[in-house]
Amino acid sequence: MKSAARTVALLELLAARGEQPSRLDQLAEDLGVPRSSMYQLLQTLVDCGWVRTDVTGSLYGIGIRALLTGTSYLDGDRRIRAVRPCLDEASDALGETIHLARLDGPDVVYLATRESHEYLRTLSRVGRRIPAHAGALGKALLAERADDELPIPDGPLTALTENTHTDRAALLADLAQVRERGYSVDREETVTGIAGFGFALRYDAPATDAISCSVPVARLTPEHEVRIVSVMREIRAKIETRLPPVSGVPDWR
Repeated sequence: MKSAARTVALLELLAARGEQPSRLDQLAEDLGVPRSSMYQLLQTLVDCGWVRTDVTGSLYGIGIRALLTGTSYLDGDRRIRAVRPCLDEASDALGETIHLARLDGPDVVYLATRESHEYLRTLSRVGRRIPAHAGALGKALLAERADDELPIPDGPLTALTENTHTDRAALLADLAQVRERGYSVDREETVTGIAGFGFALRYDAPATDAISCSVPVARLTPEHEVRIVSVMREIRAKIETRLPPVSGVPDWR
């Protein structure tokens, strides 16, 4: 069990660092593992394709096997498959970037994205995680839970921009508004210059998945905001109609 936990911790650390390679000593120190044990583990994972190394054998990063596993997760989830056409429909109707994400502890993880051609990609690539309190997707899902059941850490909350809620009381006030209006609003809380509108998908109770629309604040007119909310509400209703419980299919958590 200790070896399995160590392997998972190493893969998650390398995945989190993305394009930033790591050295043996750094990994051993970060995970509190003896250098010799870390070297043996890395060599095993390199041989299996889960970790890659450079030509000098001194730098390490996440390997291609991680991609294959991640793709299998996406392809094997019936909910993601069912939602994808609806994301296309929302993107075509609004011309903006549309996301699907899932709550995972205190974070949301992006599962699918349809990018707008009007502005550059932001933080929302598939597989990326961000704090749930910091954007439209996460706030839509947090609002589905009681205030005393929120999966967020104690103390000050992480800020992604100067507009991110870092105070729990401010976040709770925002979530109360989300519950009242039925959707969340992110005004440059995740990315400066970008607003978002999040809608929990209530085929779970409480909801674990949400969709959102992101738009540059420079062209977010009141009329466009009204249209975004209207279209996304229709898309949410369509998704929830498509995804009733199915007998004999695992309800993954």
